[in-house]
Amino acid sequence: MVTIEEMEHMLEELASELPQEFYRELNGGILLLPDKKISPEAKKNDLYTMGQYRYSPSMGRYIIIYYGSFEALYGNLSHENLKKQLREVLRHEFTHHLEDLAGERDLEKEDELQLERYRYGLPMKPIRRLK
Repeated sequence: MVTIEEMEHMLEELASELPQEFYRELNGGILLLPDKKISPEAKKNDLYTMGQYRYSPSMGRYIIIYYGSFEALYGNLSHENLKKQLREVLRHEFTHHLEDLAGERDLEKEDELQLERYRYGLPMKPIRRLK
């Protein structure tokens, strides 16, 4: 597994791939936290939260990426494959941000459907995100 510092550099590189317009009103930026976050929906500590998009009137809009979750789930991946997973999560969270700005909730609904599939033991489907 890469160190948190290496992942921070990877995240900066991936974030620079996105157009500046995507950062509009993302006043809290992108945070990389060392935490391993297990979803409250997890049945056997088997459902990790990799990232989150958050908005609050007091803190504004920001994206959190959980290094510990990546370490737990993808710790054995090559540098390149880990980077691909990080790109997927980052773009997923940016999709939430852009939809929030547009007053949409489509991806939020898709995420909820994924949780329903998990609850019933059904296979997860690929989630739409920015390309």
